[in-house]
Amino acid sequence: MAPTQPLHCPTEFPLLSYVSLLPRAQTLEALSQRYGQRYKWLVLLVIGLGTVAGVLCTSSFNVAVPAMTRHFGLGQAQVQWAMTGFMAAMTVAMLPTSWLLDRFGFRRVFLLSLATLAVASVAGFFAPTFPLVVCARVVQGAAAGVLQPMGILALMRLFSPETQGRASGILTLSIASTPAIAPALGGVLLDAFGWETIFLLGLPFCLVAAVAALYLLPLPRPAVAKRFDWFGVSWLTLATILLIEGVSSLQHSGLASAWTWGQFGFATLALLLFVRHARRHAAPIINLQLFGRRTFTMGTIVSFAYGFGLYASTYLIPVFLQNALAYSASAAGMALVPSGIALVLTLPVAGRMADRYSPKWITLAGLLLFGASFLIFAVLGGGIEHKEMIASTVIGRIGLGLILPALGIATMRNLAAHQLGQSSVVISYARQIGGVMGIAIIAVFIQWRELVYGQDAPGLYTAYAQGFLLLTGILLLASVAAALMKNEPAKAMSER
Repeated sequence: MAPTQPLHCPTEFPLLSYVSLLPRAQTLEALSQRYGQRYKWLVLLVIGLGTVAGVLCTSSFNVAVPAMTRHFGLGQAQVQWAMTGFMAAMTVAMLPTSWLLDRFGFRRVFLLSLATLAVASVAGFFAPTFPLVVCARVVQGAAAGVLQPMGILALMRLFSPETQGRASGILTLSIASTPAIAPALGGVLLDAFGWETIFLLGLPFCLVAAVAALYLLPLPRPAVAKRFDWFGVSWLTLATILLIEGVSSLQHSGLASAWTWGQFGFATLALLLFVRHARRHAAPIINLQLFGRRTFTMGTIVSFAYGFGLYASTYLIPVFLQNALAYSASAAGMALVPSGIALVLTLPVAGRMADRYSPKWITLAGLLLFGASFLIFAVLGGGIEHKEMIASTVIGRIGLGLILPALGIATMRNLAAHQLGQSSVVISYARQIGGVMGIAIIAVFIQWRELVYGQDAPGLYTAYAQGFLLLTGILLLASVAAALMKNEPAKAMSER
């Protein structure tokens, strides 16, 4: 995002060239002089609004599944395609984000992603058939995937090491609180106006972010003259799709099926082919030299485990409350409100802590608290009291609040400036893959343990207790990885 002359886009990308004609584009120097010290915070606000639009599309759609099954006369397995397609497109679209930013600049990519998200949202609202709904969701997912890594990238470029924690706390505050609000708001819109309105939930944020970006995002830096790594993206895309399908097939085909093992086997082969390609390519889409830094490698493992635990627990806890403890849906939702409040209150404090203390140790403390909350569920099982359940979820969300601002800083701190784009993509990608696997694996695990122990009260409690114990183990392994990260003093961007 350094100040330079406008980038002239090649004719093979005409849409991106039109974005350069939008008004109010100024250099970074001019914008910094105009707004002073508050400019970087304004940019963070703009990017946060855009990211929230993508998160709303991710977290609000689940409430529309029952209504869509009735409207289109489909089974839940068919409607799942809209959710799986979104998740796959979102994960795959993260991969070329670094190249797009180098080639076309932050401003153009951000604006085009918002425009794509908005158009797909409107198209989904008017879609007359289910296949068109799936197409709209896939396009939404692709746009949201490009937006995902941009927040942490801008944060690392704009803010000094002394203020990165506070900035990260503010950025993650809006993003982390969105999933708690989205289902409730989506349910109100659905009841009042129909399932189609779910597609429009993120549209106001798209429009506000786009207008603000026209005034506040600077002209792009010079284009990096490197060819797009088609082979690398193809191998990684294939590996991602096969992995997601393999994880999804755990639910409909089972672990022992040839189809499931075939998906995992071919995904592994595609990943190995990418590694072979990346070692030989001069400018791969993901440079494997990043993993030569122990801190980055361990941070990527933690990102995967944190995504696994976050998404899996978001699924498992409400299901446990309703299926095992006989909570109603509304009672289960209300029981989780205190933990959401705890998360919102923790994030700004954790951000300031990351500026004063080592992000590595804050991340480790958060992982231990997050894992401890699952251990409480595992030990108490069906005997957990209401107050104990609330206390456990609050402890877990406090731990999550410590992880969110500190993990990205601990992983990416002291990387060279030209490595920030790819590193932010890798971290977001690892978290997303972890989340996809977390939901599917925990659902299959609980189903399997129910078959072993039965669905009566004692057996059901044991099945869920072992599910929480599995999550505890995942977070414990992540804690080991976090402890192995180096505790390096921060360097200013100019020193890298």
